[in-house]
Order: sequence, then structure tokens, then C-alpha cells
Amino acid sequence: MTDKILYRGAEAEICLTAYHQKQMVQKRRVKKSYRIKEIDAQLISFRTKEEAKLITLARTCGVSVPLIYDVDLVGGVITMEYLRGKRIKDILNSLGERDRVRICRKIGESIALLHNHDIIHGDLTTSNMILHDDRIHFIDFGLGSISTELEAKGVDLHVLMEAFESTHSKYPDCFERVFEGYVKAFQRDASDVKKKIDDIVRRGRYR
Repeated sequence: MTDKILYRGAEAEICLTAYHQKQMVQKRRVKKSYRIKEIDAQLISFRTKEEAKLITLARTCGVSVPLIYDVDLVGGVITMEYLRGKRIKDILNSLGERDRVRICRKIGESIALLHNHDIIHGDLTTSNMILHDDRIHFIDFGLGSISTELEAKGVDLHVLMEAFESTHSKYPDCFERVFEGYVKAFQRDASDVKKKIDDIVRRGRYR
């Protein structure tokens, strides 16, 4: 099959491709001509390695993510399972209330599982969540990191709060439902995270 570009961003291309006669997704990091060649190669290798590591860690924490089949550090390519599902972004607004609340709570529980192990996704939007086999799979850990800081967890959730406000403003209670799921699964005091989110909102308001 001919490779099909599903998404082209500033840092990477997401392609549908054939790998060992199976349909797979490849995340291919883009070379930057404005960077020194050796530094660019090091950055691509490092970021590819870190993202693959975070995806693998997320799976061990019980979070649904695509299976990784191959990692090419030189080429900056991660070959992953192709999830034949739908982005949460594309379906959330059309769901009935019961399903919408259920999905939002499941999102919150999954984020808590990540945060329990200090995994920060870095780009929590409904574009980076795919509903497949009634499980929410998290994709694109390219901006992710490991951090014990409460600030990082607050920022992670604040990004999602803003995503809901811009993409799913029709249902203003979505983030509240997400946080209900988060409280249920978070192993530490979720009220500390909530205070940090409120603090980030205030800081944004008074810039």
C-alpha cells in the first residue's frame, strides 16, 4: 500500500503504512534545516526515544495506548498499532448525556493513572484520545515528560480544561466530570491538584 499522511505537524508526520503486511501508523519526526545537522539528529533521536519510553510506561500503568512495534532512533520513526477508532474530539459533542459523562470520567481516571506514576502527557486534548473497543487510548506523547511536580500535573489538566472550553463549549460540565474520574483514581490528594489548576487559571487571568 502507498503511505497515506494522516496528519502533518511542525514536529512530525503521522502516516498510515504497511509493516510486515499489516496496516500500521508511523510517527516520523521532521528534520529541521535551520538546526545544525548533528544537533538536529541528536534531538530527533532523543525525542523519539523519550516518547517511545513514555508510551511503554503508560501501558504498564494500565493506560490504553497504541502497541509499539518498532523504534528507529536514527530515522526518528515510531511504528505503532493502527487504532481503528474515533477521536474523542469528533464524537463527544454528539453523544447522549449518559455516554458523555461516562467517557469524561474514564478520561479522568486514565489521566490519574498517568499522574500516579508522574507521567505528564504534555498535550492533553480530545484530539489525542481515541475511542477504540470502548477504551480511551491516549496518543502523541511527544511533549510528555516525567515529573513529580504538582505544577506539571496542574498544567497537564489545565491544557485539557482549555481544550474543552474551546472545542466542547456546548457542554461546560465536561471538565468537571473528568475531574470526578481523576479524583476516583488519583492515589494522592486530588484537592492539591485542583488548587494548582485554580492557581494557573488565576495567573492566566492577571497576565
